[in-house]
Amino acid sequence: MFLQWNKVFMEQDYDVKRARMVEEQLITRGIASGAVLEAMRGVPRHMFVPEHLQSNAYDDTPLPIGSGQTISQPYIVAFMTEQLEPFPGMRILEIGTGSGYQAAILAYLGCAVYSVELLEELAAGASKTLTALHIDNVRVKHCDGYNGWPEEAAFDAVIVTAAPDMIPERLTDQLEDGGKMIIPIGEKYSAQWLKLIVKRDGKADERDLLPVRFVPMVDWKGIPDED
Repeated sequence: MFLQWNKVFMEQDYDVKRARMVEEQLITRGIASGAVLEAMRGVPRHMFVPEHLQSNAYDDTPLPIGSGQTISQPYIVAFMTEQLEPFPGMRILEIGTGSGYQAAILAYLGCAVYSVELLEELAAGASKTLTALHIDNVRVKHCDGYNGWPEEAAFDAVIVTAAPDMIPERLTDQLEDGGKMIIPIGEKYSAQWLKLIVKRDGKADERDLLPVRFVPMVDWKGIPDED
């Protein structure tokens, strides 16, 4: 009985922290979409971080999730989501599943998410968490993000959660005409810019949004060999 009550108390505590995160980190910084704010209130971010970091899940910071990767700062997740203007039924390609949190936010908004992850252990972990939360409108594929998911193209939007040096042409090719891509561009440990790409008449128009710092986007060759 004590363990049951303790679990209820902890969940209520996370609800309070999540509500405070939305008020103090998102609304005060200009996130205005009611749907995005509701998704950020509704998705339990603590379920997407390692257990020993769950008490910090609603802090204003990225957190490590293993394999040298991170879960993005809540504000960045909300900002990137808002820029895509998601709607129910929207087909979104995500490059870099990571913890699965960004995909869960998009799924909460009714999008069909096709998420690609290069690191097998992260793909498996994200799939397990999404299944545990009964999120069934996200498909996770373990493959090279630079290739996208061509057999499911074209997509209404593409969201990239790791930084390549330049915009991958294959991802632009998989975007519907009129569709949007949000992507950080830049080298590791140097200036990166979050860019919004709009595909018009087969051409990509780009706009700088924010200076950011993301983990680098790598291909199969960029994975370190195990000892």
